[in-house]
Amino acid sequence: MLKSTRAAWLAGAFLVAGQPARAETVTLEQAVARASEAAPLLKADDAGIAAARAGRIQANVRPNPSVTLEAENFVGSGSYDVFRQAEITATYSQPIERGGKRDARIALAERDVGVAQASAKVNRLELAAMVERAFLDVLIADEMVKIAEYRLFVEHSMEREALRRVRGYKDPLFVETRASARVAQARIGLDHANARRQAAREALAGFWGGEGETLEVKGELMRGGVVLPPLAAADQELADARVARASAAVTVEQSRKVQDYTVSGGTRFLRGTNDVALVAGVTIPLGRFDRNQGNIERAQAERLRLELTAEAHRLERLRRLASLRADAEAARNRAQAIDTEVYPRAAKALAQVREGYARGGFTFRDMQDAADAILTAQDRWLDAITQYRDLQTEIDRLTGRFGDAQPVEIKQ
Repeated sequence: MLKSTRAAWLAGAFLVAGQPARAETVTLEQAVARASEAAPLLKADDAGIAAARAGRIQANVRPNPSVTLEAENFVGSGSYDVFRQAEITATYSQPIERGGKRDARIALAERDVGVAQASAKVNRLELAAMVERAFLDVLIADEMVKIAEYRLFVEHSMEREALRRVRGYKDPLFVETRASARVAQARIGLDHANARRQAAREALAGFWGGEGETLEVKGELMRGGVVLPPLAAADQELADARVARASAAVTVEQSRKVQDYTVSGGTRFLRGTNDVALVAGVTIPLGRFDRNQGNIERAQAERLRLELTAEAHRLERLRRLASLRADAEAARNRAQAIDTEVYPRAAKALAQVREGYARGGFTFRDMQDAADAILTAQDRWLDAITQYRDLQTEIDRLTGRFGDAQPVEIKQ
């Protein structure tokens, strides 16, 4: 973060209360790693990958055989009453897959595993982006508290100046009332800032089930110049995995146009002569009408759709990344300009007006306006830094900054 004049003024205004006992301090990288370790969504992704691998095992199995027991010519009339002329046949049948169905099925199951793994990587990036935003929210909330504390400090100082002049019969009584009202507003603002900071801490700690009350963060609101790394590999890997799965699905549908055979063999017992004979057969679907042509065309069209969609999304990510870089750089420069140019001048003006007010050269309204100019500069700085947070978080998501986050031990 910039070593700012604004920060120096805020720090020099008064001493900030000490941190809570046994405070837990985390960096952004530690927060992302801890959230990734605890996230139910990522555990669900692991289960999804396991399920896809189980599907690959199932795809490798061959069709089960069947056994048929058949009785004929019994419990009829005349010589066919009861079992005198009965024929009992036991048959063993085995479907024979043709057209490479099993290999195609295995390939499709392997692509399912690839999609599940790639999807897990993308979900990890999405989680990291949410954690980064929550982390930066805490840093911004800390700044808001410092600004609110500084405002209260300024308003107290102005109230003392006003009270001195009112009691010296140099200003009317309403000046003291107005100064007291501004102090009360500043106290309300500080209470609100503290509440927002606590809420931000709770939101961040909630990613891993921690306690926000004792949480402290260590990091920078703004990094150096906005660097534009390449797009995250995870997004393209997911798109490629989906296209590869669609190609495997085409192969599966094409294999299904080849008809499977079923061969059978067994024995037949003829009760009338007490003889035994062999039986054998083969079932061959003709495939005259249904050659799976509709499903093949649909699978091919789906593959083309995914290919075109993947390319469209890649180009959109590139365009978005370039736009984000320009906007983030502009927000960063705006915050820097306020920090190094606007704020020092506003602070100097306030000091000059306060000195002049003490001598009677300015009115309390002039001192109010000078103080409000500082508050306006602080608000503009917060707006710029908040915009930078949103833009930088999205840049980090698109470039996969935390794609390989691993669990990190957090020291207390």
